[in-house]
Amino acid sequence: MTDFKIAPSILSANFACLGKEVEDVIEAGADFIHFDVMDNHYVPNLTFGPVICQSLRDFGIKVPIDVHLMVEPVDELVDSFAQAGATFISFHPEATSDISNTINLIKQAGCRPGLAINPATSLDYLKNCIEEIDIIIMMSVNPGFAGQSFIPEVLDKLTLARSIITESGREIFLEIDGGVKANNIASIAKYGADAFVSGSGIFGTSNYKKTIDHMREELAQL
Repeated sequence: MTDFKIAPSILSANFACLGKEVEDVIEAGADFIHFDVMDNHYVPNLTFGPVICQSLRDFGIKVPIDVHLMVEPVDELVDSFAQAGATFISFHPEATSDISNTINLIKQAGCRPGLAINPATSLDYLKNCIEEIDIIIMMSVNPGFAGQSFIPEVLDKLTLARSIITESGREIFLEIDGGVKANNIASIAKYGADAFVSGSGIFGTSNYKKTIDHMREELAQL
């Protein structure tokens, strides 16, 4: 059975008690913590920077932190997030002038690199660097805001991305980000995803453990 990973996005958490929120969601069964970093430039929203990542590490959070940079330029933030405790650092190929250089910067900083693919972005970017990345974030919403509805047209693209991974022979997480909830997670997984970002689908519920258990139960039926 696939080792599915669930990655709650703190974009939907209660920032008045963020450390406790993240601790609670990990105790409820989360595998990764997902960081949606927005700069009000590449996307029309502003969220948080490396200091929040460092604060969670200082608080005692040990699980992988999955940093999704929706910023432009990218390179200047790589070292800052690496030093703050990031595990994965993913970026949008359109947001850098040299994809290979940015990937190398992430590796040199001691983190695992990834590409984030928007609904309208070509998968050709993946084919050109599949040997160098450890995670792919397939956006199932247009980046910028939490709580958006899932774009179903992305599913076929997800299957194509899975085939690219399979052909490479490498172990690469294929993460879906946007609109993921307990009632659609299994149907999404059938198209090839093995990691699932969920913001309001988890933090917007009253019982994180019950929600994540429900997600696991749905995935276990595959």
